[in-house]
Amino acid sequence: MSRPPAREEHPGATAGTSGSAGDRILTLPNVISFVRLLGVPLFLYLLLVAHADVAALVVLAIGGTTDWVDGWVARRMHQVSRLGELLDPLADRLYILATLLGFTARDVVPWQFTAALLARELLLLGSLAVLRRHGYGPPPVHYVGKTATFLLLAAFPVLLLAAAVPGAAAVAGAIGWGLAWWGLVLYWVAGALYVVQAGRLVRAVRAGGTPA
Repeated sequence: MSRPPAREEHPGATAGTSGSAGDRILTLPNVISFVRLLGVPLFLYLLLVAHADVAALVVLAIGGTTDWVDGWVARRMHQVSRLGELLDPLADRLYILATLLGFTARDVVPWQFTAALLARELLLLGSLAVLRRHGYGPPPVHYVGKTATFLLLAAFPVLLLAAAVPGAAAVAGAIGWGLAWWGLVLYWVAGALYVVQAGRLVRAVRAGGTPA
């Protein structure tokens, strides 16, 4: 499991990366993350207001496939920053939540699937609140969580393709739902790992020791 998150009184220290994250804001990776964030309201407008499904599909596909780009560029160009470490998972979560709400409104996915993913987010928010109360920031991103996010972001454009193009519904629907269900399972597995990690930190703090 990843190392425990650093206490908030040392914001420059990061878990899961080698060395301290910089405090720079205007970096290429951060610009990429900001552009990804701008794609969220654009996607919702195209899907729910303009009903331009093809354009929404393109925006969603670009947002999903560039999930790894900002992190890769940051490591490649040695521009890892604390802001970037916050923006990357934020963009991922907003894409997932926005897509779920939009797809539910358009009947692309059933509300039960949306509820299952939202319940996991509520679980994680509760864990983050407990960590913050004990002086810790968010836990480092686990590879299981990254895999789940990748599967979900890959599933959503395929599901939209199945809904927008009737001729592709059979094949795209099967592929999309296969990815989506695996993503949902791993999303909950990652959530359970975060809860276990938070519990260990809290118990260590209450015992007066150092988290292992």
